[in-house]
Amino acid sequence: MSESMRICLSCGICCDGTLIGFVQLHTEEIPAVRKIIEVEEEGQQGIFLQPCKQFSCNGCKVYAERPIECGKYECGLLKSAAKKELTFEDAVDVVAAVKQKTALITEHIASLDIKLHSKSFYFQMFELKKLFRKNKSNIALSPSQEKLLAEVEELDEMLVKYYDVSFK
Repeated sequence: MSESMRICLSCGICCDGTLIGFVQLHTEEIPAVRKIIEVEEEGQQGIFLQPCKQFSCNGCKVYAERPIECGKYECGLLKSAAKKELTFEDAVDVVAAVKQKTALITEHIASLDIKLHSKSFYFQMFELKKLFRKNKSNIALSPSQEKLLAEVEELDEMLVKYYDVSFK
């Protein structure tokens, strides 16, 4: 197995809803994908929301049958590793740091009892930023809220730097 594939399969943050909020499906693949993942359809278009229910800590459970866009997706981290800009060990460290920061943010949101509607971490970050912008214009944020917002900004900087993705 190539190092890129090992990085990809051990990472999964594109599948767990951290990097991507939904996956667009090709019209011809909707019937087959519908058998393995809940698909939302409008007319001839179809998507499925992240986190993907076929992804677990052990990786993608439908890797061989995954949707076309999943198979084509290559994040900035994989591109950097392929170009030898990052070693395999550095890439694994980045994945661990992103997962740790994501877990910290999720715990912080729970401790502040903030209710977010989306199941996707990606969309939750948009909700959170919108909520904080709204509150900032009305009242000052608490120190805990300021800390959470700083954690989100730190994660966003990591995602921009290593994955070419942003919550902005």
